Amino acid sequence: MPNKPKRIILMYISEISGHHSATLAIEKALKILEPNIQVLNINAFNYTNPITEKIVNRLYMAVIKRTPQIWDYLYDNPAVVKKLENIKKTIHKFNSPKLKNLFDKFKPDAVICTQAFPCGMVADFKKTYNSKIPLVAVLTDYIPHSYWVYETINYYITPSEEVTERLAKKGVPVEKIKSLGIPFDPKFNDKASKNEIMQKFNLNQAFPVLLIMGGGQGLGPIKTIVKSLEKVRSDFHEIIVTGSNKKLYKSLKRKIKGYKKNIALFGYANNMNELMSISSIIITKPGGVTTSEALAKKLPMIIIKPIPGQEQNNTVYLTQKEAAIKVDEPKDINLVVEDLLTNRHKLDHLSESAGRIGKPNASMDIAKFLLDLS
Repeated sequence: MPNKPKRIILMYISEISGHHSATLAIEKALKILEPNIQVLNINAFNYTNPITEKIVNRLYMAVIKRTPQIWDYLYDNPAVVKKLENIKKTIHKFNSPKLKNLFDKFKPDAVICTQAFPCGMVADFKKTYNSKIPLVAVLTDYIPHSYWVYETINYYITPSEEVTERLAKKGVPVEKIKSLGIPFDPKFNDKASKNEIMQKFNLNQAFPVLLIMGGGQGLGPIKTIVKSLEKVRSDFHEIIVTGSNKKLYKSLKRKIKGYKKNIALFGYANNMNELMSISSIIITKPGGVTTSEALAKKLPMIIIKPIPGQEQNNTVYLTQKEAAIKVDEPKDINLVVEDLLTNRHKLDHLSESAGRIGKPNASMDIAKFLLDLS
């Protein structure tokens, strides 16, 4: 009799986010290794609180764009964590019956969460119903915050050994932690012909390529960056990815005709693996998944305006490891780019440092671990 296909639930929040990209990457890796596996990839917040999810997402985006210092205060603040404890318990108690209904119907062999909110919901569900469902937390940033810590989480998957150490200091037993990396689409490891991709986009192979992006939401001072790059004396191509930011895309589309540099403009791009493969430098926000993709490609990073909290902490990690340069003033980006393009040894050092800390096989390694676990 054939073995019954395994069932895995993957949970994230927010459709256009690194958390969702991470669950999609894990799902793809699982299906490569075990084609018959049944995977439910679910926006946990939308499932349990569809109306609240829309409000919270809008509020979060407004805070990040207009008053990021508020998020900086809230992020991993012990006083805030303590004050939110009773609120969290109330929310989780309300959500537990909905989760029970989901789990009773799907009967998962394991639940994997790439964000702390659904992980906390499932952790409290396990405690309330004395459930033995294996629960795995997959961290997608380089600093672990206290909202991740629950006794009923069976395993934690961290981006690096440094994160493992920090998590252990927060009281998580070391035997529960695996340093396997941040999951990203396995296609990033496919061999790509730079010449063929350059020809595909009609780019001159003699010139370096600068990739400019602001995450899936197209955040950050991208217009200021593009304007500053006009001052660079070297010849290069610019590829700009605006994500879901339609307003930014339209604005740039109007303006780039008047710029001297050769600029290719993309909205939401599904071929980031190709774009990174031909790039010499990426100018970006340091979201966890974007960072792990760039490290896997050994792609030097210039970081502009990281979001306080997780992105700021990612920046500290990357700059300490000498895999990235942080620029405080977007208008000065031209100076850093010109320096890197004229001093090849600096660019090579960034690339080599990225290669040292990258985990290109993260998604497949995580999938193997999950299949052995369940």
